[in-house]
Amino acid sequence: RALLGSVICSHISKEAVIRASGLDDEIIHYWGYPHEEYDILTDDGYYLKANRIPYGIHSPRKSGPIPVVLLVPGLVAEGRSWIANLPNNSLGFFLADAGYDVWIINNRGTTWSRRHQNFTIDQQEFWNFTFHEMGIYDIPAAINFILQKTQQDGLYYLGHSQGGAIGFIAFSELPQLTEKVKLFMSLAPAYTLAGLKGPMKMVLSLSDGLKKKIWGTKEFQFFSKRMKTISTQLCSYPGIDELCLQLIYLCAGFNDGNLNVSRVDTYLGIYPDFSSVKTIVHWSQVMFNAFFSSVFQRTIHNICSFNPPFYKIEDMMVPTAIWSGGTDIVTTAKDADQLRLRISNLVFNKTIPEWNHADFIWDTEAPKYLFPEVLNLMQMYQYNIPYQSGHFFSFSERKCL
Repeated sequence: RALLGSVICSHISKEAVIRASGLDDEIIHYWGYPHEEYDILTDDGYYLKANRIPYGIHSPRKSGPIPVVLLVPGLVAEGRSWIANLPNNSLGFFLADAGYDVWIINNRGTTWSRRHQNFTIDQQEFWNFTFHEMGIYDIPAAINFILQKTQQDGLYYLGHSQGGAIGFIAFSELPQLTEKVKLFMSLAPAYTLAGLKGPMKMVLSLSDGLKKKIWGTKEFQFFSKRMKTISTQLCSYPGIDELCLQLIYLCAGFNDGNLNVSRVDTYLGIYPDFSSVKTIVHWSQVMFNAFFSSVFQRTIHNICSFNPPFYKIEDMMVPTAIWSGGTDIVTTAKDADQLRLRISNLVFNKTIPEWNHADFIWDTEAPKYLFPEVLNLMQMYQYNIPYQSGHFFSFSERKCL
């Protein structure tokens, strides 16, 4: 065992160690980008780690105000997912080099946001949250902190998967945020999880009682930190890395050849991360009942009888753009189509037929097919221009604006 560990450690480069297990700031500094780190306090007492890239290394530093963008990761994911690839293939670095002040948030319960004013992670009270609280508390806290720090009157919000879902919650439940968000962009948004397949479907399909027997009532984790470390080391080897890549496809959907196999150890060092068991139970109820609601309900009968508080997405007036993937088995294109019908201020909609759930953050062709669209839309809504119906774009094939 000691010999194996020695061989593994000698094989892994400094860059591989940093990108797979280092802090966000270590990764950012490794690539030569400026970095700032903050702890944002929510109204219910959680400290959220925020990483800031105030400007890029391939764009001149501006003396005046720089437009701000907030990047929010998905379910059991953390902020490093936005900077996991090489700089020219990572959306966080790309936007910084395009002249934006980039902020990356880590939601409560993930690796870098495990502090509370009154509770430790060993206490049940710390884990008493679902994605609802992330939308109601984490997002407004992050937005208000960032705008105060940057002295800006608005920012761009970009979320992946659950990062999109909690955006819909925040902007529909807290209308006062509307004037603070220039554009809401949602990549593979989690909604009702209609069509969900793969390991996540298996986990969510377990009874609540069985979930609690396996994971308890506090922290949810697919793999322990030790298992993640071992898998990261093993997946750095040629041959084994290809097998590890298949594991990602199994979880996200198959799209052979569009992920960088040399980065697979990085991906598995980042994902899956941690959350609360209550968050998983909440998503189970959403999936079983096919309703995007803020409370747990066991059956359709209960939903009809008790009229639980559905998120009023129709009332959300933030300009919204969504992307979905044709091979995504987590948040399917069909689910995105149902969501699209409820968005009153939809300004852009696109399905990329070949893409799976992971492609939106890690695809090697994202700089060609996704990043320019994101940048073009942000430039269109730079000055909080009121929505006009003629600004809607819808695509189902690969092409840029």
